[in-house]
Amino acid sequence: MDLRSLTITELRERVARAGEPPFRAEQLFRWLHGPGAGGMGGVRIPHAPSTVPRALRDALLADAPLVPLALDRTVESVDGTRKFRFRTHDDRAVETVLIPDDKQERSKLTLCISCQVGCAWGCAFCATATLGFGRNLTAGEMVEQLYWAMESVGQKPTNIVFMGMGEPLHNLDQVTRALSIIEHPWGAGLSPRRLTVSTAGVVTGLDLLGKVRPLPNLAISLNATTDEVRDRIMPVNRRWNLAALLAAARRFPLGHHRRVTFEYVLFAGVNDSDVDAARLPRLLANIPSKVNLIPWNPVPGLPFERPSEARVLAFQNRVRRADLPVYIRTPRGDDAAAACGQLAARLGETPAGFFDLRITGHVS
Repeated sequence: MDLRSLTITELRERVARAGEPPFRAEQLFRWLHGPGAGGMGGVRIPHAPSTVPRALRDALLADAPLVPLALDRTVESVDGTRKFRFRTHDDRAVETVLIPDDKQERSKLTLCISCQVGCAWGCAFCATATLGFGRNLTAGEMVEQLYWAMESVGQKPTNIVFMGMGEPLHNLDQVTRALSIIEHPWGAGLSPRRLTVSTAGVVTGLDLLGKVRPLPNLAISLNATTDEVRDRIMPVNRRWNLAALLAAARRFPLGHHRRVTFEYVLFAGVNDSDVDAARLPRLLANIPSKVNLIPWNPVPGLPFERPSEARVLAFQNRVRRADLPVYIRTPRGDDAAAACGQLAARLGETPAGFFDLRITGHVS
C-alpha cells in the first residue's frame, strides 16, 4: 500500500493510532489530494507540509511510502487528444488519455484512467491484450494519472472513465479506493455522476460494484449479439455468456434517470450486419440503457477492419428504429494510437508522434 492509496477513513485511523488529533488526517489528505496535488510538489516530491509533525510523517511514509509515477512520454493528436505514458516505481509502463470534446473548446474533457499494467482477458481486437497481464495498479497510481492530467491542462476533467488499460473489476478494491479519493471534497471533488467504470463483462465484479456507494456510472463492452461471435472476440464470454452478463446488468441498482452504457465496437463483416442491428435492441430489453457505436480503431497486426461510414450509419439507423438511444463515437486520438483499444504501453519504445512535453499551467 502506498500513502496516496489510503482513504480519508484509513488516514484518520492511522492518525488516531499515532496519538495525534483528528485534524491531522485532513492536513494529510489535502496535501496528498488537494489542489496542490496537481502541482509540482504534490505529484513528484514526497514531502509533507511542515505543519505535520515529522514523527507522524516518518511513521506514515515508513508504513506506506509514496511511489509516484514518472511521466515518460506524451503525444498529442491533431484533434487535441493527449496520451501520457507513465513509468511506475518498478519500471512498468501505463498509458492515460485525455480527450477534449472539441480542439478549440476544451471546457469539457474526458480522462481515461488505466487500472492495470496490461490485461488478462485477451480481447482479440485490443492492443492492451497483446501485453498480457503485468500487475494491478494501486489507487494512488490511478489518482496520480488524474493529477498529471490536471497539471497538463490546468483544469479538472469533466468526466473520468476507468476505461484505459486493464479490467477495472479485476482490481475492484483499488478502483473503489480511487473513486472514494476522487470524489472527496478535500480532493478533486468530482461528482459520482461524472465517474464511470467500464467492464468487459466480469459478472461477479458487477454484482460487487453494485454495492459501492456512491454508485458510479456503468459501461459494458458488449461488441456482439451472439455468444458465438463474442466467444471469439472476447474470451470473458466463455466464462460469463451474454445471458449471464445481461442478467447482471438488469439487476444492477441504477439510480433515477441513470442508464447502463453499452459499448459496441463495430468490425466489418463480423458484428455489423442488419441482423445484428435488429438483435441488439432485443438483447437490451428491460435494461435502462444507451449504446455507443465505436468504429474499430486499427491496431497493427490484428485481423479486423473498420466498417465504412455508410455501414456504421445504417447500423445506427436500424437500432434507432427500436427507440433505443444509440450514438456513434467519433474516433478521437487514433492518429496517436490513443483511441479506444489502442493503448499498448511498452517502455523503451518510441512510437511515431511521441515527444517530451514540459508540463505547464496551473490547476483551477
